[in-house]
Amino acid sequence: MIDRFEIYCDFLLEYNQKVNLTAIKDPDEVIVKHFIDSVMVLKHSEISVNSKIADAGTGPGFPAIPMLIMRNDLDFSLIEATKKKLVFIEQLLEKLNFSANLLHLRGEEAGKMPQYREKFDFVTARAVANLRELSEYCLPLVKIGGKMISMKGNLSEEELEMSNKAIKLLGGKIENKVQYSLPNSDNRTIITIEKIKNTPNTYPRTSALISKKPII
Repeated sequence: MIDRFEIYCDFLLEYNQKVNLTAIKDPDEVIVKHFIDSVMVLKHSEISVNSKIADAGTGPGFPAIPMLIMRNDLDFSLIEATKKKLVFIEQLLEKLNFSANLLHLRGEEAGKMPQYREKFDFVTARAVANLRELSEYCLPLVKIGGKMISMKGNLSEEELEMSNKAIKLLGGKIENKVQYSLPNSDNRTIITIEKIKNTPNTYPRTSALISKKPII
């Protein structure tokens, strides 16, 4: 596992010199802010063996690839709209000798497709959007009984309150909120939302509508 994390860190920073993947350029910060933060999902969530997981807006593979290094039984689909990031991930997976399903799609596009809609045990998303809008991107992908796991920085009570109506409408229920600090003292929050009923066919809408007319 340590060898794979070293390969990941070295390749990320090398590739980042030609393609902008992360603003973090110090190896120690990559380890703390990307790797440790990503695997905290495994500490604070009960993810059963062989779970089918979609990582929405995965970027250069967070939190999916660190989770996969720790738990190579997990069946990941990595959703990313930017092709150059998926090219990086494809090469990284080869170096790590891992496999995953790479989807060159936006989250709301995947949520409308029968092969992905309500098919996943878990959907993860790390620092992607406001929880209200993020729920519309992610919850349509979660099967009933599954969970959406949102990884954020400091989550205000206002943002949480604003998201309640959207989460309920989309078929979810907030299960818990876990707050923790990284070794560098940065504060983080994990919100787990359980899918308790089907998402109405109206959702997800287009990204423009999600942004301009959020569920309120």
